[in-house]
Amino acid sequence: MKVEYSTHEVFEKPSDEIVKIWRYMDFSKFVSLLDRKALFFCRADTLSDPFEGSYSKANLNFRPTVYAGKIPEQVLNSASLVFREIRRYTVLNCWNICEYDSAALWKLYLNGDGVAIQSTFRRLTECFGSEANESVFIGKVKYIDYEKDWMPEGNMFYPFVHKRKSFESEQELRAVVMKFPPPDWNKDTNQLNLTKEVFDRGEYIDIDLDTLVEKVYVSPTSQEWFLDLIKSVSAKYSLEKEIIPSGLADKNPVY
Repeated sequence: MKVEYSTHEVFEKPSDEIVKIWRYMDFSKFVSLLDRKALFFCRADTLSDPFEGSYSKANLNFRPTVYAGKIPEQVLNSASLVFREIRRYTVLNCWNICEYDSAALWKLYLNGDGVAIQSTFRRLTECFGSEANESVFIGKVKYIDYEKDWMPEGNMFYPFVHKRKSFESEQELRAVVMKFPPPDWNKDTNQLNLTKEVFDRGEYIDIDLDTLVEKVYVSPTSQEWFLDLIKSVSAKYSLEKEIIPSGLADKNPVY
């Protein structure tokens, strides 16, 4: 699938376009990235966080007051069902914004050997194609209290750029693609049919690898042979980027 990067008011850019971003992956996913020259975007409703794509409880509680006299309660209830379904038509690719690779994220995403692709916000926006039929939007995730904080409404993207405060340490940047099936109006129920599938469990999005990748870091727990393997595989796929062990692998502190 080909997409082109587009800006959108819902998606907040980092203040520095060359800020470093990281994506952690095991060896098989790294080889898949090289072989397909594509990033895998997960369908929102298949991710481990059950709150992905949802609104806060504050939204549910305040809607009757906020929309009183504007939107009937029955319509609000129907809208909630639509919001739930939208997750099936939304795919995400997530990155960590940080100056350095993260010890916590190495442990979270890898059980052993693996790599971290180091890129920048600008590189990520530029690695997609142009003149494609679909758009990819990229922005920082905002972290709110899902018990108390009102999440903005009025655009279907808002739930996909918000997460619970418990995840704030991830400092996430995410790329989002939303695609719906052709309109299918059910004449019997006089409703739009949203049961057709667009994505399976996700979608591979074509990229320019040379543009995306700045450096490749190898897991701090990996041995020398794995570093050599990553260099060898990268050379076979003509990825001419610096491949280095994580600085966290240094076992020689200075006193």
